[in-house]
Amino acid sequence: MSGKDESIFSKSALMGTKPGKQIIKQGLFKSKGFKLFNQYKQEAEDGFTPFAQRFAKNLFEQINADQSPNTTQQQFAEEVGSTEIILNASEIEPIKSKLQDFDTLHDRVLRILNSNFVKMTFPVFNGLFDASTDYFKDDKNTTMREDIVDGHIIAIDLSEPMDRIVDKDEDLEYLDDYKLMNPYILKLAREKISKGGEDVLKEFEEGFKQARIGQYLDTKLKEKPTEITEEELIESYKKYRSVMGTAGRNMALNRAPLADIFYTGMAKAAESVGCGNEIEDSIRDKAAKIPSWPLFYSLKMNDAKRGFEETMKHSESYLREARDALEKLPDNFSHTKFLEFLFLTVEHYNQFWYKKLQEENIWSDLNKNLPRK
Repeated sequence: MSGKDESIFSKSALMGTKPGKQIIKQGLFKSKGFKLFNQYKQEAEDGFTPFAQRFAKNLFEQINADQSPNTTQQQFAEEVGSTEIILNASEIEPIKSKLQDFDTLHDRVLRILNSNFVKMTFPVFNGLFDASTDYFKDDKNTTMREDIVDGHIIAIDLSEPMDRIVDKDEDLEYLDDYKLMNPYILKLAREKISKGGEDVLKEFEEGFKQARIGQYLDTKLKEKPTEITEEELIESYKKYRSVMGTAGRNMALNRAPLADIFYTGMAKAAESVGCGNEIEDSIRDKAAKIPSWPLFYSLKMNDAKRGFEETMKHSESYLREARDALEKLPDNFSHTKFLEFLFLTVEHYNQFWYKKLQEENIWSDLNKNLPRK
């Protein structure tokens, strides 16, 4: 239960939702799921500062070693299919010079790591990797866990600066810095993930490709908010589904039977959290995010209140699919209770923001700010 806003999981917040009360109850009785989750939460909190330091140090080395940063920028733009997220050749040198100060670069790394998605994910990946290690009887005395978890956290973190550049809704004074950093973040993620072997790297590449398709569509849909179809939204949700599902698969080093189960559980949980994120953003902006399920349903029903109700039902259907995946886990699986508890925190997270939305009572603003044809 880690995030950039700790109040989401405060005792008063937990008391405000049904899953939150179940979380408190499990905490009081020290259930296996609670104890495991708490163990990984504490480990992630303790390990966050060293991780951020490693991340910044590796980026620093890459930026300083690159003799052709403009080529690096161009290749990255080609790969992700957008020139909007790179610097022009004339802009590179002053930005590179600024980021050659380690403290400045470290600050930017901490800014993009200040993300619910990153902070909520760290303990999950550590838990999944350990579960896989137990099941397959792998050697624990290697750096494989650090490499694979670091690599996928870094890959997920890449979506933060890219989203901020495209959305232009936060960190406006640092967007050019992020543009320079992005290609090196991806290179670093690949280097670490490749330690898991060819099958693991191949799976990452396919997941990253699918996530880019989702992200590209997400950007295109901003241009036609009133014409978005359900099929297009499902496709755009690859930005959540592919990244997290692939990471789940690779925590089992892409080995059956855990790989597919982890994929479905993580992909569907991520899509569910995506709905919660969209509700949170809508409260902040007093407008349904474009594109999003709240926007889609509000337009479909011509009423924001009913649209957000439907969004919550949609988030619950994703979570049901995530929970259904647990039914396929092997008997006596060491981390089943951990995953059940994880999905309880996802359910609370979504309900927390939905309750907050109701308390804010901004329905008239949300209706007024719906895009019109």
